[in-house]
Amino acid sequence: MLPAELERYLHEHIPLTRAMALGVVAITADAVILQAPLQPNINHRATVFGGSASALALLAGWSLLHVRLHAEGIASRLVIQRNTMEFHRPIAGQFSAHASLQQPERWRDFTQMLARKGRARITVLALLKSADQVVGQFTGEFVALHESAG
Repeated sequence: MLPAELERYLHEHIPLTRAMALGVVAITADAVILQAPLQPNINHRATVFGGSASALALLAGWSLLHVRLHAEGIASRLVIQRNTMEFHRPIAGQFSAHASLQQPERWRDFTQMLARKGRARITVLALLKSADQVVGQFTGEFVALHESAG
């Protein structure tokens, strides 16, 4: 999947991404990088609203799994089950979320469990960055359900 395809998908299916002016910077086999500008995500202190930062990180994690499952031809529904977000410092400009698997070696177990049981869990990390500094960290546990599973 190309960055423009993912961006178009997100904007069409998750309207919040349009309001945030979210952009897809890069997609690799191991990572997805999303970014957003300050202005549509600004708070009363002229920094990024924490909800926008959290949303970008969560969307990066979801996008990573979406892209990887799509590449393997696995149709599924992805939902977040739980997450934590740490903010290290205020974000005063454009910001990005760099998502990767917490344990990449678990990917095969994840897809096998999904095929066998119709449901599987995996943890994604996303580093929030701004001006080449890490400004936060997201950890999220996602659940994949086969399209036919409830």
